[in-house]
Amino acid sequence: MNDFGFQNKVKIAVDRAGGSTKVANIMSCSGSAVFAWIRKENVPDIDKATKLAEMTGMQVRDLRP
Repeated sequence: MNDFGFQNKVKIAVDRAGGSTKVANIMSCSGSAVFAWIRKENVPDIDKATKLAEMTGMQVRDLRP
């Protein structure tokens, strides 16, 4: 699913946090899981979304539907 014309807020959060590898290490998940969030193939669970939101100054609602 692509939302061309709309900012990918998960990608923005991952970039703010230092990149996908750093986020994967902090969240104890794989890099492919983080890329799946960015590509909107999957969503981070609520705990990971909350942690990512806190790390980046974003809102959880921006990172999860």
